[in-house]
Amino acid sequence: MNIKKQIPNIITLLNLFCGCIALVFAFNEDFEMAFYFVCLGIFLDFFDGFFARLFHVSSPLGLQLDSLADMITSGVVPGLVMFQMMVSHATTAAAGHLQFFPYLGFIIALGSCYRLANFNIDTRQTDSFIGLPTPANALFILSLPLVLKYTDSLIIVELLTNPWFLLVLTFLSAYMLNAEIPLFSLKIKKFSFKENALQFAFLMVSLLLLVFFQYLGIPLLILFYVCLSVVNNKVLKK
Repeated sequence: MNIKKQIPNIITLLNLFCGCIALVFAFNEDFEMAFYFVCLGIFLDFFDGFFARLFHVSSPLGLQLDSLADMITSGVVPGLVMFQMMVSHATTAAAGHLQFFPYLGFIIALGSCYRLANFNIDTRQTDSFIGLPTPANALFILSLPLVLKYTDSLIIVELLTNPWFLLVLTFLSAYMLNAEIPLFSLKIKKFSFKENALQFAFLMVSLLLLVFFQYLGIPLLILFYVCLSVVNNKVLKK
């Protein structure tokens, strides 16, 4: 067995392992630990491709493993977290004929699955993305219970404990994953400020958002990423 060839696959499987651990924490409503393990999984997800390119060992097997691992870490985990949030805050909406209301949170997992399958066959997404990447969506969803836990804003508490607002976020999440909206890639292939000005600007603003807003900065930076991509698309068209 060529060990070098298997290194990216091992990293991908570690991503999957992190996703499985995050699932356990999410089941137990320990959203903070679930968030950290998803972050670790996403970190590993970035480096499996890096090492595959570095060692020139990219393969169809690696591509499939990557999507399968992402399906758990960035697809099933955020779906479960939304389910748990709806269970906690949808007691009135879940009464009577709406008792299955929280299960709609798994629409996020369905949207993630469709996106990952489509990503593997979409030749347009080599240097950029069409629709929100599953890791970004996962960070957005997993940050919500942490924002709720640590916020002092009554408005945010009212929104994130409103089952109908959570349902709107669920459908919006599934839509954004598969929307025909070009989003710029965060991968920096050359350390040239001119060629990566957009990426560097985004990273600097993201750092400021995280420093000043902590967990609330995560959904804000995801929204900023989408808005910046839309503005960039309009500039490029002119």
